Amino acid sequence: MRRFSDNLVVRYLLLPLGQIVAFILGTSVVLSAFIIAAAYLFRGNVTDFDLVERVFLVLPKVLLDGITFGFVYASIALGYTMVYGVLEFINFAHSEIFMLGGVVGVLVLDFFGDRGLLPPPGDSGASQFVFLGIALLLGMLVSGGVAVAVERIAYRPLLGAPRLVPLISAIGVSFVLSDLTRLALNVGFGTFDVVIPVYGTLDQQIVIIPTLEGLLPLQIQVKSVVIIVVTIAMLIGLNYFVGGTRRGAGIRAVAQNRPVASLMGINVTSAIAITFLVGGLLGGAAGLMYGLKATRLNAFTGFLPGLRAFTAAVLGGIGNLTGALLGGLVLGVLESFAGAFLSMFTNGAFGAEYKDIVTFAILIVVLIFRPSGLLGSPVGQKA
Repeated sequence: MRRFSDNLVVRYLLLPLGQIVAFILGTSVVLSAFIIAAAYLFRGNVTDFDLVERVFLVLPKVLLDGITFGFVYASIALGYTMVYGVLEFINFAHSEIFMLGGVVGVLVLDFFGDRGLLPPPGDSGASQFVFLGIALLLGMLVSGGVAVAVERIAYRPLLGAPRLVPLISAIGVSFVLSDLTRLALNVGFGTFDVVIPVYGTLDQQIVIIPTLEGLLPLQIQVKSVVIIVVTIAMLIGLNYFVGGTRRGAGIRAVAQNRPVASLMGINVTSAIAITFLVGGLLGGAAGLMYGLKATRLNAFTGFLPGLRAFTAAVLGGIGNLTGALLGGLVLGVLESFAGAFLSMFTNGAFGAEYKDIVTFAILIVVLIFRPSGLLGSPVGQKA
């Protein structure tokens, strides 16, 4: 029995944690080496300051910001990957489901704040995390319920249709959800944007490395730590659910071969509904995590983060759970590097607004040479 427990700990806790650490270190080392090499290459183009010295000065902070955004994108990408792994179609409504979780979570925090329940800014008590946990849970429940309803109404009747049909339906659902959310916010709350209330120590900085000669102090916000911890917990929990539970085995069987899974006594309809439920729960958590970082959400917030998260899923290998994490980290660091260094390297000719061009150009290059993504786990063929 002890050996079995130890195997579970190794397989579903230590191994995923090891992969996360390896992905962070690998992404950081490879992309940092590329930036440093580029700094030496473009050094002669900049006369106002020493480009290499400036890169080394800000590199740790930029890298940390990129890793934080990478975890946000990875948390959203998990929902895309979960649905694609079973049905092999892209649920473009996931970006709106993610948005709903964030909006609901922020409204819950606003509800507590209006009643004076949230601790004041600077208060380091544990209650700030309790209220954040309640908002996270309610956002997840709403997003999960909406995801199940969408699957039942808009996708289940189209299971036997050509793949383009549910894809068009998903796009239509995304418009419906965003416009309904806008209507609810305008009519029910008289607002277009919802803003995360400032409370507790979530916005305070934790000093990781103090000021050293030639380097800025390396700091991280408390809320960034929360984002990373929640995303890691989501990945470990999802990895265990898919790989270590009976329901997860049924989902994997449906993903591999739906007709054969049905013949083996697996309820295919139930497995698909559970897949959407789990994807929605993950999306709801990701929405509030993104809200913590962005501080402001509205009915159309889901589009760009959803697009980037879908890109991260494709980059890592869509249908692969750990690939979603790797793709998110790579995309987040690339975006952070492009935003920070593009203007510096081009002497102001190009600014941070061009970062998406660089990021997606690199994505295209990766997919040209490795179409299945960085981890390249092929999805099983369906009969």
